[in-house]
Amino acid sequence: MQHNCTRYLLFFQYLGTKYSGVMKIPAHQPVEGVQNHIENAVRRLKPLNEVSLYISSRTDTGVHALCNSAHLDIQRKDDKPPFTGKVLTDALNLYLKKEPIRITRAYRVSNEFHARHSAISRTYVYRLATGLSSYSDMPITEKDLCWALRDTKLDISAMEEASAVLTGTHDFSTFQARGSDPKNPVKTMEMVQVQPGLSFSQRHFNRYTSVLIAHHYEMQIWYRSYLMTGALVAVGQGKLSVRQMQKLLDARDSLAYPQNMCAPACGLYLTKVEYNDSGKSQVLLSPPPILAPHPRPIFSWDYNGI
Repeated sequence: MQHNCTRYLLFFQYLGTKYSGVMKIPAHQPVEGVQNHIENAVRRLKPLNEVSLYISSRTDTGVHALCNSAHLDIQRKDDKPPFTGKVLTDALNLYLKKEPIRITRAYRVSNEFHARHSAISRTYVYRLATGLSSYSDMPITEKDLCWALRDTKLDISAMEEASAVLTGTHDFSTFQARGSDPKNPVKTMEMVQVQPGLSFSQRHFNRYTSVLIAHHYEMQIWYRSYLMTGALVAVGQGKLSVRQMQKLLDARDSLAYPQNMCAPACGLYLTKVEYNDSGKSQVLLSPPPILAPHPRPIFSWDYNGI
């Protein structure tokens, strides 16, 4: 590798509604991934090397991110110095401005750094809206940004009790998608915390209106677990008991999970990826106001393992 080939760690955000997911898909497909667009933006900088983005955290169709990360190498001509993080961030955002994708930070890192393997934790938030008399009551500002539960009130105490069942080290195979083959379904859930969240309208328009359209909740959850979120919501709705949640966990079998209880993708956000490489144990990002999670989420789940 030549001396003018520089590795960068990128942090980026996106609204996932219009994409097939974050990962690149083959050319000429009707719906592209977020990776396709970022790599195309990098190519417009005319690097000498082939552009390959290595993403830390896979997200599926319709899932959003306030903070995902990736690394890539950029090789420039011998007479050109490496891009600074600020210059690279601004240049990529210029080429991405037509897309709901933004680069928030870029850092130069060592050539041994790997965005996926060097990550020590990932945090997801799931947003819910309850108490709607009809789906038309949902503000347009929340469209495709949360799970709307019509005529629903959640028993938060029951959800707290059920989430405590998941605390600790467990085999979470039951909460994997059917047909998947996880390398390591054993994870450690270290903490569960229950608190309410706010809607976009409540955060930004309270000075103009006092109308409360729905109750909003936010759950920091285990890696991409639509099934676990769906099960906890079912407990809050009285459709699933705490004892049944324990039985699901103990089954260690995705076939044991009840059908039609999976949470939709639109409420899920990747909010943080943490590293301890090069002193970056804390992600220095402030999520944009339109999607910023309430500082006291309804569920705060910390876990070890990727």
